[in-house]
Amino acid sequence: MRVSLTVNGRPMTADDVWEGESLLYVLRERLGLPGAKNACEQGECGSCTVYLDRTPVCACLVAAGQAEGSEVVTVEGLTAGAEPDSGLHEVQRAFVDAGAVQCGFCTPGLVVQAHALLADTDGVPQDADIREALAGNLCRCTGYEKILDAVRLAATRRHPSPSPPP
Repeated sequence: MRVSLTVNGRPMTADDVWEGESLLYVLRERLGLPGAKNACEQGECGSCTVYLDRTPVCACLVAAGQAEGSEVVTVEGLTAGAEPDSGLHEVQRAFVDAGAVQCGFCTPGLVVQAHALLADTDGVPQDADIREALAGNLCRCTGYEKILDAVRLAATRRHPSPSPPP
């Protein structure tokens, strides 16, 4: 079957997709977007998180045919809102600056999920809100503190506290 969708703002088509093929496989192997990672293939780790029609989903759980005509944004697509000097989205930059990237395998899913949280939040979210938003994303390298730091940093940069009057 043929699957046509918009990925990172560009119309794309994948041919010869079999009916049980996942959106993750199509993104990585057919469309050349390796950002979303293939880890558990059961929706348990969050490494393959992408936006599907503006909703974060585990791409390993979505049949490619279900995405027909949909809009998909991967971690690569977040760079459309990139900082001019670094080429990274503010959330990606915060992960680098906070030291939240170790092996990097879980990072794309965490970045997409953090992006979704911050898109729906004014100001800096509470730690409990960050933990809840990232609960479906597993990282085996960190103790999660640097990841929490990165989300808080991105939020602070997005919504800086007003300076006290002189």
